[in-house]
Amino acid sequence: MDAAFTTEQSEIRRTVRAAFAKGVPPGPPGRDGTAAEAGPGHDPALWSRLAGGLGLPGLALDESYGGAGCGTTELALAFEEIGRALVPLPLFATCGLVAPLITALATERQRAEVLPGVADGSLTAALCVPGTALATALALTGADPHGTWAGGGRAGGIQARPDGDGGWRLYGEAEQVLDGHSAGLLAVAAHTGGFTRGRTLLFLVRCRDADGLHRTRWTALDETRPQARVQLRDTRAELLGDDPGTDVPAALAATGRTAAALLAAEAVGAAEAALDRTVEHVKHREQFGRAVGSFQAVKHRLADLYVRVQAARSAAYYAAWDPHEGPLALAQCLEALRTVTGEAIQLHGGIGFTWEHEAHLYFKRGASDELLFGPVHLLRARAAEAAGLFAPAGPAPAGASPADALRAGAGAGSGSGAREGAGV
Repeated sequence: MDAAFTTEQSEIRRTVRAAFAKGVPPGPPGRDGTAAEAGPGHDPALWSRLAGGLGLPGLALDESYGGAGCGTTELALAFEEIGRALVPLPLFATCGLVAPLITALATERQRAEVLPGVADGSLTAALCVPGTALATALALTGADPHGTWAGGGRAGGIQARPDGDGGWRLYGEAEQVLDGHSAGLLAVAAHTGGFTRGRTLLFLVRCRDADGLHRTRWTALDETRPQARVQLRDTRAELLGDDPGTDVPAALAATGRTAAALLAAEAVGAAEAALDRTVEHVKHREQFGRAVGSFQAVKHRLADLYVRVQAARSAAYYAAWDPHEGPLALAQCLEALRTVTGEAIQLHGGIGFTWEHEAHLYFKRGASDELLFGPVHLLRARAAEAAGLFAPAGPAPAGASPADALRAGAGAGSGSGAREGAGV
């Protein structure tokens, strides 16, 4: 294994960083306390420049669909720079969640209709899973091969039924859909076939001409990662792919591993940016006639944070090379981001927690990501379970896993209930 980046990969990083350095402030556009009214939640002009000029959405797509034909490593480097700039973009929802599912499961006709629009930035997409089950659906915090999170009963979740004309009709709602309020295409996980012999399938909903589709943007903890509630009321959809027997939970789990690697790289970029801003602040902030950064206690704290960031970066880069390590790397990177941003607020002193300062934006990104895709202890428990590190300690309920035990015990207060609070 050669750990060094190629010239092309280094150039991708440099180009993306330069694009964000041109007067792009961190945080949501028009940050003035009314972010819920800020349109799509991202700057369309910036998105157009990144898509048309740099081809960022098509970085990991095949060249036959207008992409650049790169891989997860190149996309992770771009996400690291996005995390550093902390600029809201629909890139993760579109290219981190939906595009891999379309590439893996769609028919050639569906790929030809969707992926070129994704590559040139004219089409954004969002993944809809019921309730607050995103981490479970992506198999990041627990295994659920039967897809019961999609709604296994006669009511609840999202249900699908054939409409008799070769299409499908969807009913239900998803509570925390990343960029769901502005996406042009929805990939919806729904339960079909009744509650006794049902299964989870993925469907495509084209938002422009969809009937019975209602979308509401939430006021979220992290305004740089917009969330929405998507309600489907007899909404027409088409099956993703042409095989109703497709193992959708397995495809979602594979997508989850890659998404975790991208999120890990993004968290490292955000942690490094928060640390850099803190170091710059303590160099100039004076106390008792000396720069705050000259005190030994402050130096030690910053040194510890630097070590955390570098260790997290190593984990993120390894996960970009081998996405199977994505969930474990995500746990380490989210923990580093939480620690670094918390210390950054402390070391900024009286201005660190104010709305006018940017430190709180990085802290909220770490807190929100852990609520949406974690928490950290369940990410680690799931990774340990997948690696076979847990040995049975005694009789356990049928189907129970070590991650389930952790979730029922210590994780009960910070699991699904905490994640629900991230979106409202």
